[in-house]
Amino acid sequence: MANRLSPVFLASCVAATAIQAKADSISGTVENAGIPLANVVITATPTVNGKSISANVNPIPIKLDQKGKEFVPHVLAIKVGTPVYFPNSDDIQHHVYSFSQAKRFEIKLYKGTPSAPVIFNQPGVVALGCNIHDWMLGFVFVTETPHFTTSDNSGYWTLELPGGDYQLSLWHPDAAVELPKQTLHVPLEHSLHHIIELKIRRRSGKPPDTLQAQGYSDGF
Repeated sequence: MANRLSPVFLASCVAATAIQAKADSISGTVENAGIPLANVVITATPTVNGKSISANVNPIPIKLDQKGKEFVPHVLAIKVGTPVYFPNSDDIQHHVYSFSQAKRFEIKLYKGTPSAPVIFNQPGVVALGCNIHDWMLGFVFVTETPHFTTSDNSGYWTLELPGGDYQLSLWHPDAAVELPKQTLHVPLEHSLHHIIELKIRRRSGKPPDTLQAQGYSDGF
């Protein structure tokens, strides 16, 4: 178990640029101090008269793997109600668990793929850990909007959106402060450019039970 060290904060800047590719498509890039930033979750929540509205979408099962003693992907964004399988592709056993308020669960020592998925039925951020390997850390971002994506290794993201009003939100697991939201109308009339001052929390190898107290598993 890692020692309880005070988190170290690094001042940084994240810039996200969104451009209109066509009437119902927006895309952008995210960077941290000039370096492309992956694993940023971008959500677009439909709104009417400034109030959020939900859309019924039947979620499909998805996998969150374990390879090289890491969760792959590091951040998984899903719709509420999505069943998630946790295959173990390593040749050793893992013990996956979470103490997060949005979803508490445990899959004890195992190899291969458990027969039953974990169903994430509440919105929020779920921090994942392995009871055997303390440095393993992953996140499941559970959202009620059907419009979401995650930036890739080049910091790029894109969303296909029907015409209308949306609240655009960005989230990253290492952000020490909540990122601001922005209202936009699709189709866009001009390019969007976000420059967001962040503090990045340096990880200290702590499992999700200690990270929860520091805000990693808070809602959004």
